Amino acid sequence: VHGGEYSDNCILSNMFRLACRPQPIPSRRFTVEAYKGLKTFDKILIANRGEIAVRVMKTARKMGIKTVAVYSDADANSKHVHYADEAVNIGPPPSSESYLRVDRIMDAILKTGAQAVHPGYGFLSENSKFSKALADHGVKFIGPSEFSIHAMGDKIESKKLALSAKVHTIPGFNGVIETADEAVRIAKEIGFPVMVKASGGGGGKGMRIAWNERDTREAFVLCKQESMASFGDDRLFVEKFIESPRHIEIQILMDRFGNGVAFPERECSIQRRNQKVIEEAPSVVLTPEIRRHMGEQALMLARAVKYESAGTVEFLVDKHKNFYFLEMNTRLQVEHPITEQITGQDLVAHMIGIAAGHPLPIKQEDVKIHGHALECRVYAEDPFRKYLPSIGRLTKYEEPSGARCDSGIVDGTEITMFYDPMISKTSTWGETRSEALAKMRNALDTYQIVGLNHNVCLLRAVIDHPRFVDGATITTKFLEEEYPKGFQGYPITPALAQRLAAMSGVIRLFSEQREFSSSLKSAPTSGRFYFSCLEHSFFVEVAGAAGKYEFNFFSESNEALGSLALTTSWHPGMRIFAATFADGSTETIQIASTNTKGYQIQFRGTMRTVEFMTETEKGLWKHIKELEKEDNSKWLQSPMPGQVKSVSVKAGDKVVTGQELFVLEAMKMRNMVRSDRDREVLEVKIKEGDNVAVDQVLIVFKD
Repeated sequence: VHGGEYSDNCILSNMFRLACRPQPIPSRRFTVEAYKGLKTFDKILIANRGEIAVRVMKTARKMGIKTVAVYSDADANSKHVHYADEAVNIGPPPSSESYLRVDRIMDAILKTGAQAVHPGYGFLSENSKFSKALADHGVKFIGPSEFSIHAMGDKIESKKLALSAKVHTIPGFNGVIETADEAVRIAKEIGFPVMVKASGGGGGKGMRIAWNERDTREAFVLCKQESMASFGDDRLFVEKFIESPRHIEIQILMDRFGNGVAFPERECSIQRRNQKVIEEAPSVVLTPEIRRHMGEQALMLARAVKYESAGTVEFLVDKHKNFYFLEMNTRLQVEHPITEQITGQDLVAHMIGIAAGHPLPIKQEDVKIHGHALECRVYAEDPFRKYLPSIGRLTKYEEPSGARCDSGIVDGTEITMFYDPMISKTSTWGETRSEALAKMRNALDTYQIVGLNHNVCLLRAVIDHPRFVDGATITTKFLEEEYPKGFQGYPITPALAQRLAAMSGVIRLFSEQREFSSSLKSAPTSGRFYFSCLEHSFFVEVAGAAGKYEFNFFSESNEALGSLALTTSWHPGMRIFAATFADGSTETIQIASTNTKGYQIQFRGTMRTVEFMTETEKGLWKHIKELEKEDNSKWLQSPMPGQVKSVSVKAGDKVVTGQELFVLEAMKMRNMVRSDRDREVLEVKIKEGDNVAVDQVLIVFKD
């Protein structure tokens, strides 16, 4: 569908034209107050974990509804367990033995007397059998009907229904593919590249891009395994892969009386491994007309399946602004907070109200755009190692002020290998996109996450990237295109290096002043030091006290490089160091640790090693020999913590470049590890079912 070529045959057209343009904030904001005095439920169970469980509980609490949490053994001390009024253990850590066990969740419902269940997202949220089991026991599902879930949750059936509803879809084979050979045959007929997708999948799991026959066979195996492990459904289909599109989605609400509204779009194009990383609302490229057309089509599809509750219709948008139906998620989306922020609506409250049988208290004209919102998904993963998941205990965790953080995390929480690695969804709102971006920069700079690797470094780099700031040309290929050799951290220019050196100078000056505090000598208020970080190295002269400091920079040949001045209220013991420079700009760093050469500093999200020392110290270090690095080329270490799902080689095998060695599962994603060269296997130290740690030696090769 081209944005300017669409027949105006929807009865909502005129309302969309009015509602989809930026408007002043609505005077009447429908949140939980819309259901005040109306009977809903006394107690609901949230069949989920982590941040989404806490999110649902917060609205339920505002509505006077008691809540029940369910938890696995691994989640016994989780935030959502303590936040609920009641909590029931449902089994061991693997989701297949706990959060995906309908029987155990039904037992928890009957035990606690919950009248309704909110499924959150993932797990059983789009499982029609679960919805039916609830109905059979007289328990209300806070979501769509069994029929709608089956029709839209099944990607194959949803495409067929979209076509019948005259919604434009992506070309592909809309049937179940039984074998890898069949997948290859169909892929060749469609034409590479193709997307191999799980019919019951979502959230980036159970889908792979295939550029050739080998990719297709590998995708068939991995998608089938991932989909069965995550959703209990291993049916696959194949569709044409639309290269370099934008990913834009429409949030809808429908009640049982046929009333429906479509919300302004969410832009979800910044992705890795087909999973969203940064979202914003509204999109910077959609015109009011295209927004209206997409909303109309989303509601047409919802009405075709007699939809009730909150749902999201996802589209791919090409460079000509033609849009194609991708899928419908019959649940609350991860990124729903940004829709709430720009419209003033509480989507969870509406879901509860609709499930209780009440008509929607809002009409299309009540849904207006106010300002701009951004959401960053903060994950426990390492962008420097191709986004490999990270596990461990959070030794320090402090969320930023001035931002909305939806999380299920507290100080001391342990991130395990069993579940999605999300730490939080951090979102900011502003009157303008620029204001929302500025607030996000500050939020990420002051977000304290200590104890494991995380992706704040990537998020911080993306929101400052000129292409993202402009917004006009971003696509789902953004991360691959901008970081073709892998993410290397926030780039440090000479000007930024001087800022980092200046703040390091204040830290060092305070350190020297403390050394003199117990002596009769007067504390120094100036000094000359050597600074080095990455490719930047120079001398810096520091002078100042009482929060005001001046700096002069010189090359190693003593050539003047410039000067800076800053003010700060920082003092030793504070991890966050915020400074205001003479030009009025600000900078915030986090001081992670000190060492004999300088500091570990988190600068614009990226942890950097900073050498900062006197000229004398610099001279002494020249005489200290660096330890030689161990040669580990003859063994293969685990790239991530996880569980070995299969091993394809044994001692004595001669493997070639690209040959499969083993499959490792971590946080519900399966990763096939291949040999990077031709060589012979000397020893295999793992077997199927083993749990392994990051950097653990798994295979030893001959020299």
